[in-house]
Amino acid sequence: MTDAAAKPPLAPAPRGRAGVVGALWESTHPGPTLVVTVLSLALGIAAGVDPGRLVLLVAAVFAGQVSVGLSNDAIDGARDAAVGRTDKPIAGGAVTAGRALAVAVGAVVVALALSVPLGPGLVAAHAIALASAWAYNAGLKSTPLSIVPFLVSFGLFPSFATLSTAAPALAAVWATVAGAALGAAVHLTNVVRDLDDDRRTGVRGLPHRLGARASVVLAAAGIVVGAVAVLLGTDATVVGLVFSVAVAAVAVAAVVLVLLRPPGRAVFQLTMLAALLLAAQLVVT
Repeated sequence: MTDAAAKPPLAPAPRGRAGVVGALWESTHPGPTLVVTVLSLALGIAAGVDPGRLVLLVAAVFAGQVSVGLSNDAIDGARDAAVGRTDKPIAGGAVTAGRALAVAVGAVVVALALSVPLGPGLVAAHAIALASAWAYNAGLKSTPLSIVPFLVSFGLFPSFATLSTAAPALAAVWATVAGAALGAAVHLTNVVRDLDDDRRTGVRGLPHRLGARASVVLAAAGIVVGAVAVLLGTDATVVGLVFSVAVAAVAVAAVVLVLLRPPGRAVFQLTMLAALLLAAQLVVT
């Protein structure tokens, strides 16, 4: 063995406060965090939430998503390191799992505190959604019930807007169905990219048991069901019909592609595009 090979890997260079904050932000899964936050803004506007209450709603959702992302990476830190995911700050040593988890807990407190002025209904819905998401991070992801937290949290999500209005109420059933379908698609599709790494570290959720192809087909079917629920639950306007057709077309394209060739980036992108179209349809209608 050469001297170079015998040397232990260099420890990560220490980071200043700004570097730690940046590493924590990277650990929140910034993309999904911002997408869900913007979606809460759009749904709030569509539901007619007053500006002041809308600011509280969006801030509460943002804090909640920060907590979910951070807790996920904090709990998975050792697993990510085991499969060489040094692109993740915690696995790469840029920030400790303990610090990330502490910030995640603080973010939960902030999220619920911001929800309080909007009424007990939103507090309850937000608490259930966050508890569901944390349960996934804490272990449900490794069981056949891994999809349940996504059905629960995303199913409740449209109600965040309606519960934040001056006359709070749960969202319509069709909106809840569409939200749950969106959550199922996100879970089934997103996990497909990490199936091999997850198997190596003992994670065997529903998508792992179904396999990549079946997961994509099920996700696409769920998206179409969500689009149909929105269409049937609202007035069949031209805009609604256009969105439904677009969602179905992209979902079918993803299914055809995954049946013709091994699942790859294009399949993932098509399925997520269908999911985003469903989210847009939900907001517009």
